[in-house]
Formats: sequence, structure tokens, C-alpha cells
Amino acid sequence: MSKSDKKQAILDTALSLFVAQGFHATTTASIAREAGVATGTLFHHFASKDALMDHLFLAVKQEFADAIVGAANQSGNLKQDAKTLWFSALDWAIAHPLKQEFFQLYSMSPTIEQPVRAQAMNTILGFIANLIEQGQQQGILANYPIGLMQDNCHGQYLAATRYFIDHPDKWQLDDHKEASFNLFWHAMVIPISSRK
Repeated sequence: MSKSDKKQAILDTALSLFVAQGFHATTTASIAREAGVATGTLFHHFASKDALMDHLFLAVKQEFADAIVGAANQSGNLKQDAKTLWFSALDWAIAHPLKQEFFQLYSMSPTIEQPVRAQAMNTILGFIANLIEQGQQQGILANYPIGLMQDNCHGQYLAATRYFIDHPDKWQLDDHKEASFNLFWHAMVIPISSRK
């Protein structure tokens, strides 16, 4: 097994064990054993279990961002772009249930320190802040603090994905898909009657 294969095996195993057993119940020795590597190899790649968790969190966020970024700024119509982005994000969650479960467990957890969560939100998912700013400049989205808007979007995403993972048959229903987007959109948008 090459060095990069060993690192990936550690990450894949950590993902499975953190979801199945929880962060605190998962030991570095159990990760190494399940990954088929020596414990020293794990520590060669990651200084600690916390460092492994941070790396895994950022890597999964980057994979998620890479999968959905192409949906942003496609049509020039903010609502349509937001809908395309929303459905792309939910499609990713349905296609990657283990990684989405990892998000459910750790996105808001104190296990992931705030600077790491901020890096994920502001750097990896920075294109979402750009869309929010664009909507605010156009007078379509409420002029609330960007960070608060991002966290609200993230919370709505976690709520919707939890619902669809728990009820996979509902994702195929157009009215449920549309409802999930409308809940998301109406939490941010300024009603047309109130726009300048």
C-alpha cells in the first residue's frame, strides 16, 4: 500500500468509525487496526486524533464544495441559481449518506473547533457568501450579517438532509423537494411587497 493509499485508508476508516462509534469512543489504535496500518503510520500523517478529525472534516467539506460549486452563478437569476445549488447539495447528501451523517454529527459539534468550522465556511464554501452578498446588493435577500446568513443556510441544509435521509422515499416527490427549497429561500428573501 502506497503512502497516499495508507493516508486515504486512515481517513476512510476514521470516517466510518467516527460515525458508527462517535469521536470520543474511537481510538487511534482502532482506526489504525481497521485501516490495516501501524499506529505509528497514523501518527506520521496526523499528529493527533483531533488533527485527524480536522483534516477529515475539511476534506469532506472540500469534496462537497467541489461537487456543488458548478451549480452557482449559472443562470444569472439568483433564485434559480440558489435552487440549483440547493438541489445539488441535497443530491450530494443523498448520494453520500455516510459523509452526510458525519456532517450531521460534527458540523455543529464542539469536537470541531470554531476556527476549523470557519475555514470550511469562509474558504471552502466562500462562494455561498458571495451569492448571499450578491442577493443583498440586488435587494432580494435580507441585509443580515453574512456569517449569520451562512450559518442559517447551513442549519437549514442539515435539517433538510436529515429529513430526506430519514425519509428517502420523499426525495423523489416533487412537492417535498420544492417545499425544502421554499423553506430555505423564504428564510432569507425580502418579500416582494417590501422591496425598494
